[in-house]
Amino acid sequence: MPTTTSEATAGAVVRAVAGALGRRVVETSDELSTFMATEIDELDGDPRILELLGASVEGNVETIVHMLAHEIPTERVEPPSAAFEYARRLAQRGVPANALLRAYRIGHDRLLDFLFAELDRVCSDPRVALAAARRLVADTFHYVDWICGQVTEVYEEERERWLANRDTARAGRVRALLDGDSTDLEAAEATLGYALRGPHLALVAWSADGAAAGRAVGGLADGLGRRALSIAYDHGTTWAWLPVGRGTRASDVAALAAEPPPGVRLAVGEPGSGLEGFRESHRQALRAQAVALAAGPDAAAVTLFADVASVSLLTTDLAAARSWVADTLGGLAVDTVAHARLRETLLIFLDTGGSYTAAAEQLMLHRNSVRYRVGRAERELGRPLADARMDIELALHACRRLGRAVLTSR
Repeated sequence: MPTTTSEATAGAVVRAVAGALGRRVVETSDELSTFMATEIDELDGDPRILELLGASVEGNVETIVHMLAHEIPTERVEPPSAAFEYARRLAQRGVPANALLRAYRIGHDRLLDFLFAELDRVCSDPRVALAAARRLVADTFHYVDWICGQVTEVYEEERERWLANRDTARAGRVRALLDGDSTDLEAAEATLGYALRGPHLALVAWSADGAAAGRAVGGLADGLGRRALSIAYDHGTTWAWLPVGRGTRASDVAALAAEPPPGVRLAVGEPGSGLEGFRESHRQALRAQAVALAAGPDAAAVTLFADVASVSLLTTDLAAARSWVADTLGGLAVDTVAHARLRETLLIFLDTGGSYTAAAEQLMLHRNSVRYRVGRAERELGRPLADARMDIELALHACRRLGRAVLTSR
């Protein structure tokens, strides 16, 4: 059947809409991934998984742009690699496949809103707009239907492989203990080969190289002369527990892990006893990890929960934390080397009870130099330290631990 003038014009309109979307792929993808994480509880949480969700969404949006702009049939499209990797990670973590597929459905619905808004802007002819809208709906629907089949296959293959792993029984038992679904300590200890009734200390190790994270935990256990219980949470993350003596502190363990292998990061909870201590120490290690992940490249190699307990409460909403830090510290929250020096001096001054002499000894500076820096810091604050000392101290700790995640640019 010959192509009508209306259809040909609709094709040009579809290409124009695709071009407009192509110019704002990053912004649109960010909006879509944020919306998905908000709407689907199972997709929210770990910043690294959210980052991979963003990459997957961006890859899919870019592919759709190319399809629409160049009239590429679905069967000739290459699926985005990030979409496959995201499906694998969800399979490893036991996230239901339905959550993954729902993300594609609501993402498609949201994307159509963007496309139709652009269509309204570029086309005023109702007949042409209707024909273009039909094309947009049909082409994007066929793509989403096709990619859902692709990622489902990848998800199922990865889930089967993960469940077949020899450590699956141990991992399942550990997850049941953490979730409170198992209280049979004897059966759990037999399966895990680990004593749950004594004191333990939980660790989280992560790296782009999952094997390196596991080796780091093993090396730490060897250094302590202990046998660790460890399971793979996903490809790059290891959860572990170490049996410790009753007088052992988390800092004692951290001292042995001060320099983990390159690329490996560790988060350490506080020692706890019995099953509840097993769970609580793990929860603390996860909160310490959240601080390290939020800090990104500014994070230390080893993060102790004891050092970041209060700061960890700020990681649930970094945008709000950044705003609060700026309001609390004023000009002192600016991300420069000079301001970092003032923040560190002021924090040590406050930590030493407001003693210029003690702070000078710790900083290895002259007492007058400390007095000068504290004065400059107070001027940057724009108010006396006594006005909100506790808030100022917490905000300074947040800057130290979270770095650029809560600092402001000039």
